Amino acid sequence: MIVLGIDPGSRRTGFGILGEEPNRVRTIDYGTIKLDSKKNFPEKLKKISETLTTLIKKHNPDFIAIEDCFYAKNVKSALKLGHVRGAIILTAVKENLDVAEYTPLEIKKAVTGYGRADKGQVQQMMKILLNLTEIPKPDDSADALACAYCHIATYKLKNKISNISQLI
Repeated sequence: MIVLGIDPGSRRTGFGILGEEPNRVRTIDYGTIKLDSKKNFPEKLKKISETLTTLIKKHNPDFIAIEDCFYAKNVKSALKLGHVRGAIILTAVKENLDVAEYTPLEIKKAVTGYGRADKGQVQQMMKILLNLTEIPKPDDSADALACAYCHIATYKLKNKISNISQLI
């Protein structure tokens, strides 16, 4: 299974692509989609969509896992983040991919065991769990990797529960 994790942002959108193998999770790619502050907002959405389409065609993920909105400093920021998430979800659906959404609390808990972990703890755990030589930076890409990791862990757990309930 290959999962494309997304940490949506209107200035910078993080992405992380992980592949599940029998005894480990491997890092395929990660980084950020940097958005030009001089571009208008619709052009930023277009760049996010086009870049994601390119990543999807290159890596052929099975799922897209996206961080869900939970907090914004103001209403305008929340609306922009909602538009970014909409562009990402629409791109995924157009590419026939299933979309999973996770709250920051769920992601942090899956990665660190503690839902209130700080960004540094998430970055450090991604380095350890993915056997990386350095902490993934910027933190948007670490958050995207964590989102993908959360999906893999959640998917595996749901399958185990399903298998157990079929036996009962």
